[in-house]
Amino acid sequence: MQSSPKPGLETVRRFEGTVSVITGASRGIGLAIAQRLVDEGGSVVITGRKQDSLDAAVAQLGDAAVGIAGRVDDAEHRADVFAHVTQKHGRLDHLVNNAGINPVYGPIVDVDAAAARKILEVNVIAGLEWTRAAVTGGLSKSVVNLASVAGLGASPGIAFYGISKAAVINMTMQLAFELAPAIRVNAVAPAVIKTDFARALYEGREAEASAAYPLGRLGETADVAGPVAFLLSDDAAWITGHTLPIDGGAGIRPFL
Repeated sequence: MQSSPKPGLETVRRFEGTVSVITGASRGIGLAIAQRLVDEGGSVVITGRKQDSLDAAVAQLGDAAVGIAGRVDDAEHRADVFAHVTQKHGRLDHLVNNAGINPVYGPIVDVDAAAARKILEVNVIAGLEWTRAAVTGGLSKSVVNLASVAGLGASPGIAFYGISKAAVINMTMQLAFELAPAIRVNAVAPAVIKTDFARALYEGREAEASAAYPLGRLGETADVAGPVAFLLSDDAAWITGHTLPIDGGAGIRPFL
């Protein structure tokens, strides 16, 4: 089933004829990004751990989407994805490194070392490996990495997740410098978005959590998908190495 364009997007076709790979896109932010690119005329290859979840996402996205299951930190899975892209499309325009984990909560001094290594493996090193494989596979336009406002300052309760996202922000700058001028690399840093991934940060206290944002609400997945689509597109042709906070105005709160 082919998806219908969202209101206001009927004449916007920035991704006509393009092919994008989006990791961790069976639901949440990744799926919203895939939907936006498809709505604007693109084809997408999405990944996730479970094929049944990907199949449901593809049913929503329509014929322009394919889902390939695997672990984001598995080299064979990466190879399968890019082999499919080459065989079916013969081109690769965009990569979105969206997949991420946060299996631990609490003070950083209490974080288990093995869990910390896993967070870095998935949130940082896997993104580097997907980018490297994409470049080898002919990536021609742009990359967007999913960072977080947790990587921009102290993040009580999710501190090591914040450390991993700070690494993503710096990695974005390094890759942007090394891959220019052929490929642009940017990142977005969302605050709390209403997804299953972030549920522990707002469930049962959404009004209280929303009060922290000048715009008066938590983010929705579409609030991230739009900026990601902009950064991927030629509308951002002279932007690289930047991280865009998507935070409902939280960054402008006064200190006093």
